[in-house]
Amino acid sequence: MSHRRYALIGAGHRAQMYVDAITGPYADDARLIAICEPNPVRAQYYVDRIVAAGQSAPVIYAPDDLERMIREQRIDRVVICARDDLHAPLIVRALDAGADVVVEKPLTIDAPSAAAIEDAIDRTGGEVVITFNYRYSPRNSALRQVIQDGTIGAVTSIDFSWVLDTTHGADYFRRWHREKVHSGGLLVHKASHHFDLVNWWIRSTPRRVYASGALRFYGAANAAARGIRGRPARGTHDGGDPFELDLRDDERLKALYLDAEQHDGYLRDRDVFGEGITIEDNLALVVDYASGATLSYSLNAHSPWEGYRVAVNGTLGRAELEVVERGAVLADEGLHPVLDPSAVDAGASGALRPEGERLIVQKHWEAAYEVPIESTGDGHGGGDALLLADVFEGSGDDPLSRPADWRDGVRSISVGIAGNRSLETGLPVRIADLGIRFLEADSAADAAAARRS
Repeated sequence: MSHRRYALIGAGHRAQMYVDAITGPYADDARLIAICEPNPVRAQYYVDRIVAAGQSAPVIYAPDDLERMIREQRIDRVVICARDDLHAPLIVRALDAGADVVVEKPLTIDAPSAAAIEDAIDRTGGEVVITFNYRYSPRNSALRQVIQDGTIGAVTSIDFSWVLDTTHGADYFRRWHREKVHSGGLLVHKASHHFDLVNWWIRSTPRRVYASGALRFYGAANAAARGIRGRPARGTHDGGDPFELDLRDDERLKALYLDAEQHDGYLRDRDVFGEGITIEDNLALVVDYASGATLSYSLNAHSPWEGYRVAVNGTLGRAELEVVERGAVLADEGLHPVLDPSAVDAGASGALRPEGERLIVQKHWEAAYEVPIESTGDGHGGGDALLLADVFEGSGDDPLSRPADWRDGVRSISVGIAGNRSLETGLPVRIADLGIRFLEADSAADAAAARRS
């Protein structure tokens, strides 16, 4: 049997989803032949996991040897789970070496690197697939279906509020994401998921962004203003700090980070109220779309509960989706990073905010009704399994157009990139002015369509 030959680039926490898919349900379609990872402990962690699953041990390569790895191991496709600012150079190098690419969101973090990816795709004809798993979550697919069916008419505006709690949200401020040069900030790293959802829900493209936001809760200065001083650079593990992460509490985090830090100095458990945080924790955007719709978006990263609310207004009515992924962060639960909040049990968060999801549609002059959401309860309500099937088996004909390619990746990060530029200048930013040819062509096509209409 012929298997597609894969290599993993970046062996952090997120890589496990792909490793388990290749060694599990897609073992007949794929083989993980090589791992490209600078930290020997993290690389060996996945080698051991693959061998334990009954497959041959992959060969380990250093990042400098990526091209040699692709050539020697005849790699068909690489899966990139590296740090966000490394995505673009790794994508370009893999394409030039002859491999196709699957990449975790975000595609990249700034306009020049997005342009470099576009150039490499034009030059090589290679394929770049970006894994937007939120598209596959049944609740988000249900909202897409409502809009696509024309139930609420033409979309006029979207109100979208996302809150990250002091378990999940805090985690972005103790790891490499806290430095905008590495992550693009939450507008790129986290919100690219959300902007992609809006682009996909309403089937339109963003045209102009105005942003406001700042670091207002985390960081040393904010802590000092609230009388919090003298904190250690990383946790003391005495159990008395609700913002402390003890890597020893999670076997996988301990193996991937605490046991590996001697090789590269990367600290996974830095203090969220320490120095050196350059990303924002409160953000608000107004985004104009080619269709004429306007998005009002907000993100808060220190909420006492986690989830999101989105309301889509149309010419025939309104659709409202509310999702509570975690109803409360309770002091006696301890602190553990929630890398898949949708998988958290309801627990004892109280009856006032029970975990769950609800999609309500109400047309003009009619009573509201609830749209059923078919969820399996697995990762992202079953969305991760659907995504992996598309990645490893091919998407076929999807009536909801959930599979995403590099163009969708560019459109999603363009909002965050423009938002970051707006934060710097205090001015609205046109997407077409970011210097990415594909987005300029998008804008020109929209302008031509508007003239024709």
